This record gives sequence, structure tokens and C-alpha cells, in this order.
Amino acid sequence: GVTRLLLTRIPFFKEIIVSSFACGSCSWSNTEIQSAGRIQEQGVRYTLAVTSRQDMNREVVKTDCATARIPELDFEIPAFTQKGVLTTIEGIIDRAVAGLEQDQPVRRATDEEVASKIDEFIGKLRQLKEVHSPFTFIIDDPSGNSFVENPRAPHKDDALAVAHYRRSPQQAAMLGLEGKEPGEKPAEAAEDLSSEVLQFNTNCPECNAPADTNMKLVQIPHFKEVIIMATNCDSCGHRTNEVKSGGAIEPRGTRVTLRITDPSDMTRDVLKSETCSVEIPELEFELGMGALGGKFTTLEGLLKDIRDLVERNPFTLGDSSAPRRSAKLQEFIGKLHEIIEGKAEAHFIMDDPAGNSYLQNVYAPEEDPELKVERYERTFEQNEELGLNDMKTEGYESEGASGR
Repeated sequence: GVTRLLLTRIPFFKEIIVSSFACGSCSWSNTEIQSAGRIQEQGVRYTLAVTSRQDMNREVVKTDCATARIPELDFEIPAFTQKGVLTTIEGIIDRAVAGLEQDQPVRRATDEEVASKIDEFIGKLRQLKEVHSPFTFIIDDPSGNSFVENPRAPHKDDALAVAHYRRSPQQAAMLGLEGKEPGEKPAEAAEDLSSEVLQFNTNCPECNAPADTNMKLVQIPHFKEVIIMATNCDSCGHRTNEVKSGGAIEPRGTRVTLRITDPSDMTRDVLKSETCSVEIPELEFELGMGALGGKFTTLEGLLKDIRDLVERNPFTLGDSSAPRRSAKLQEFIGKLHEIIEGKAEAHFIMDDPAGNSYLQNVYAPEEDPELKVERYERTFEQNEELGLNDMKTEGYESEGASGR
């Protein structure tokens, strides 16, 4: 047979490699996917409330290390039991049914009771495809490379919840990531990094060629220290920058609301951490935490990055574009362009549960009439995403001593 390989980009996600095999003799065919990117810094969990037949057609990228669950049936596809696949929710259910039916003739001959229970369960799986009653579909991927389509993109999908989390040591070991060696001593902290640019070797995220990443500690006025990292690739010309918070997670979350009323607002400095979500109510637009990573730029630069993210969507280009979806995205890009040029007023909202994002107050140290900063207590779910619920910073010494 012939195996075909295609490098493609999933809209609002990342690049993947699709491999398709077809045999001309027996007509058997198979499709698999492999991530063209690296293992992400955080794992991801997609929770979808399936309420209609249209939801069954949502595209799904399921890597081989991802776990798929349907709690209503107590059904789970464990990690590494299937190869990576690019399919739909209906396709995942069909693959599960095909896998369960594979050995049924042998079971009926050896253990009829087990075979009848499996037949009953297969019937329940097939009924799910008709969506007579709502059910929940969950994909949990420690590598962060799985994906469930949002057909309303770039708008928020109320039926789809996306949560990013820190991998446990067991999940990191499962992915083959190396941890610290036992007895390894931490590196000594440098005395003064504020005037020094550190450089370390890495690989280009686009062409994988050797490249250098520069890192510098910067003090943002009226805020805190941040670490800016910039990578330049001499082979393909790719350039990227990312920002990490130089301090701890704040005791409370921060919600910053700016009313854009003048073109000069586009020059305000913006620090968007990787835990920050962005919302523009006038466009019904929401950018989830983790998207675009951490950035230190201007408001205009961040809005242009959002515009580029939408424009690079391959579903709006070529033969693969749906006219209705393409027109909706073009309308969104037009409205966003008007805001960037100062022709339309809008509200720009940054919500960071970690409290490590910042929007410049041009009247500092006085109050800005167009800028509103709110501090709020994090919910249990937000603490869970930040990994704070499992942290114990008080009383652990005595507890460890009693355990010994």
C-alpha cells in the first residue's frame, strides 16, 4: 500500500502530521496523527457538553497519551491504548465500538455472560450517537497536544470548557520527561541579573534548527519584575518572544478593564501572562488562558497578534473554507481592525487568576479614569488550574517529621 504524509495546522491550535495508509488489495485504510510540535508546558483537559447531533461532528485531535472519558457511561479509553487520531466525536465512539466488537465471536463461545454485557454496553454507545439525552465528553492529555474544535471560533463556546494544569511527576515520567536527579543541588542564584542578558541554546519551534534564546530580567514601573525571553532563528528567520512572571502567584486574582476611547490607548504597555484570558465584549470574543503564551507588548501589538491568529485560520482560505464561517471571521477581523485604528470604542478586559498581568496606567501614580483594576478571591477551580490546591506551605515540617 501507500502511506501519505501531510503537515497541516489545526485552526486555533497547532501543527500536526496526518499519515494516511490505503491498501489496494484488501481496501483496508487507516489514518493517524502525530504532533508536529513539542510537549507543551502544561497538560490540557477539554470538557464538552454534547447536546445535539451537530456536536458529534466536532473535529477532535486525540494523541496516543490522551485519555477519553464519558462519565455518564463510566466509559474510558486509557492512555496509550490507541494511536493518535484526527477524527470526530462520533468517530471516537465508532472506533470504541469496533474495538469492543472485535473479539465478541470468541467471547460468545467461551463466556456468554461477559459477551452479553459487552453487547449491552455497545448498544448504549450506539445510542449516544443519536444524542437522545445530553452527555459529557472529556479528553485529558498530559502532553497538551490534544484538541476539540470550537465551531463558534473566535467567539467563546459555552458548551466547551478548556482547563490547563501542571503535570504530576507520574504523568511527566509517563511522557518520558526527565526530572531532577536525586541529590542534585540547585544552581546558585546570581547576585544581580538586572543588567545582564543570559543566553542558552535551544531549537527553533518552526524548523527545529539550532538557535539561541536570550533572557533578561526587567522591572516594570509600578508593577513587578518579569523575565523576557526572545528567540531568533538564523535558518528560517523565525522570531518569537515570551514573558514569564519573575515573582510569585499573587494572593488574589486580577481583573483589568480598559475602556478604549482614543487611538493613543493603543500605545499602552501590556503584560499578558500565560495564565491570563482576554475578553472584548463588543466582539463577543474571548481568548482563553494559555493562548498566545506570555507577552510583553503594547495594546496594539496584542490586538494585532489576535488578528493574525484569526487570519491564519486555514478554514477561511482555499477550498477548505466554508462560506458562512469565512464570512463570519472576516467580519470579526474588520471590526477588530476598526478598534486598532481607533475608529470604534470597546472594552478590553484582562482576567488573570494568578494576578501577574499588567496594563499601563498612563496617569500613574494618579488614577486612570478609563482603567479599572479589580482584585478578587480565586475559586477552587482556578486554584486547581494553577496547582495551588495541592501546595502546602505551612506545617509541612512537623507533618514530615511525624511521618518518619
